[in-house]
Amino acid sequence: MPKNPRGTVRAALTVLLAAVLGGCGAQGGASEPDDRPVVLTTFTVLADVARNVAGDELRVESLTKVGAEIHGYEPTPGDVRRASGADLILDNGLGLEAWFSRFVQTVDVPHVVVSEGVEPMSITGDAYAGRPNPHAWMSPLNVQVYVDNMAEAFTALAPEHAEVFAANAEEYKEQLQQVQDDLVSALAAVPPHQRALVTCEGAFSYLARDAGLTERYIWPVNAEQQATPQQITSTIEFVRDNEVPAVFCESTVSDRPMRQVVEATGAAFGGQLYVDSLSEPDGPVPTYLDLIRHDVDTIVAGLTGSTS
Repeated sequence: MPKNPRGTVRAALTVLLAAVLGGCGAQGGASEPDDRPVVLTTFTVLADVARNVAGDELRVESLTKVGAEIHGYEPTPGDVRRASGADLILDNGLGLEAWFSRFVQTVDVPHVVVSEGVEPMSITGDAYAGRPNPHAWMSPLNVQVYVDNMAEAFTALAPEHAEVFAANAEEYKEQLQQVQDDLVSALAAVPPHQRALVTCEGAFSYLARDAGLTERYIWPVNAEQQATPQQITSTIEFVRDNEVPAVFCESTVSDRPMRQVVEATGAAFGGQLYVDSLSEPDGPVPTYLDLIRHDVDTIVAGLTGSTS
């Protein structure tokens, strides 16, 4: 047995630590700085769209995490620090980020409203009547406008990559148009008398317009998620009067109010829809295109009775 076991152990640990550090240095991946310009978006959907336009030339991050409710989000001191270190901030606009105007005043960073140029639809009910519906990204046609705005902003930020941004934007817009065409084709199978989309939040006005669906919702904006008895009663009456076969709710809110509608009407609960947030990479909607396709598939299945 060694005369100084502690010294032996200490020596072994020193050798092991040197080997680990040497291995890290040889790999070099984690220690190399990423000096690309940083683009910070307000939520995950915008981040995914922006990454498709930016390619590898910019580092795109989302201020809010997967699953966050964007309407009533409350920025943290850490968010302010992240924003201060960004080169560009992208927000949706149209009143979506109610907290953003105060937030952006605290940081000296350029920001671009990506919905600029989209023709807004108005909210038609409750206290929000007349205000623009902020969920313009739920239309693949509108997102093509978002893409053009992003490409222009990225070119101003990194003009040496202008051709890359332009090419990425055109390729992504082609994919968006294909999703739009598939949307119209899929919903054409829904009988005319069943072409009604009933959800918890009024987030589907643009998608419903593009697909020829009548939209109905319990509350207009998720900033006020507590459904009133009047809102639930009105939704129940609409579902009964129009014999709507299925109703839906969004992933970032409780579906309990819609379950009351289901119990009172006998309509099926058609499933969970995604609007304000993507899922984790291994979830059902890791990208914006996945989100739209998932929602269309879920809506069509519910309205045609091919869901349980």
